[in-house]
Amino acid sequence: MIYFDNAATSWPKPPGVAQAMTRFLGKVGANPGRAGHRQAVEAARIVYVAREAVAELVNAPDPLRIVFGANVTEALNLALRGLLRSGDHVITSSVEHNSVMRPLRALERQGVELSVVPATPQGLLDPADIQAALRPSTRLIVLNHASNVTGTLLPVVAAAEIARRHGSLLLVDAAQTAGAYPIDVQVDGIDLLAFTGHKSLYGPMGTGGLVIGQRVDVARIEPLKRGGTGSHSEYEEQPEFLPDVFESGTPNAVGLAGLEAGLRWVLERTVEEIRAHEQWLTQRLLEGLQAIPGLSVHGELDAASQTATVSFNIDGLTPSEVGLRLDEEYDIMCRVGLHCAPAAHRTMGTFPAGTVRFGLGAMNTQDEVDTALVAARELAREAA
Repeated sequence: MIYFDNAATSWPKPPGVAQAMTRFLGKVGANPGRAGHRQAVEAARIVYVAREAVAELVNAPDPLRIVFGANVTEALNLALRGLLRSGDHVITSSVEHNSVMRPLRALERQGVELSVVPATPQGLLDPADIQAALRPSTRLIVLNHASNVTGTLLPVVAAAEIARRHGSLLLVDAAQTAGAYPIDVQVDGIDLLAFTGHKSLYGPMGTGGLVIGQRVDVARIEPLKRGGTGSHSEYEEQPEFLPDVFESGTPNAVGLAGLEAGLRWVLERTVEEIRAHEQWLTQRLLEGLQAIPGLSVHGELDAASQTATVSFNIDGLTPSEVGLRLDEEYDIMCRVGLHCAPAAHRTMGTFPAGTVRFGLGAMNTQDEVDTALVAARELAREAA
């Protein structure tokens, strides 16, 4: 079986991930921050070292400014709903995931002004168009680091420079890049970085978070939820310090144990090595797919300018038909359709049917890419 759905979630995970989670359940098990006995202290230590691992990965100066949550969607909602008020202006692109677009559309109904800067059909975004969209009331620019449909990388560093000159903030959705593409929040000028644990960080589902930069006034962010934190329990008001102000309720400590193990695997292998491997596989896949008559590949078609995510269509076959046949006849697992990103597909001209998406990862091999190319070639030939 060939697993090409890493853009949705990575699989298989490094062995240490399951081992860390099993150890937590079998040997630790306590609630972090809710007691002073040794197992609760160990649980709290595990959560903290996971923060340290995230900080090391993205060069965040303060692990306590890393807020954990259920996923990147929760992190994006915390940033968007927490920061934006009626009358504020926010800029985004036309290739965003619904985890950005849906909160923004809801906020738009509450008086937030929204500008959607159009990208090219290949997914490219001109920083000059972001600059042109600025208003005196622009509070935030929010962009995905890379499209989950074409893998095209967006100009987040240029957007950060624009935001700083204007006195605005930049929020980056790193769902597709954290662990797969080098990120340095300080050098890149990223104010808020939303990440997920279950994709290229190779952790379990139910993990993710928000990295909050030094330029962000935490007091201006409204929490998504309030409740028990294990700290300042004598007060009925929410603590105001990080990370507790945004982390109410028992955390997914067993998941964070697995996330830390996935992060350590990425850090030991290095993001640069993972990136080089995935880029090489992606270039081989792109070249092979483009050589197939009757098959259209979407995006910039340059492995150096994208992640290891590739979308295509075969003339005469719907994406659903292609995906089903790849599964049943070739044991290739992929994703088809709109990928929770209808705005991106409208930009690409592939709405409403969508595309077939191959999401490669660090565990994939050249032989798997070559086998997939044979399958795509056979399907295209039969459909001709």
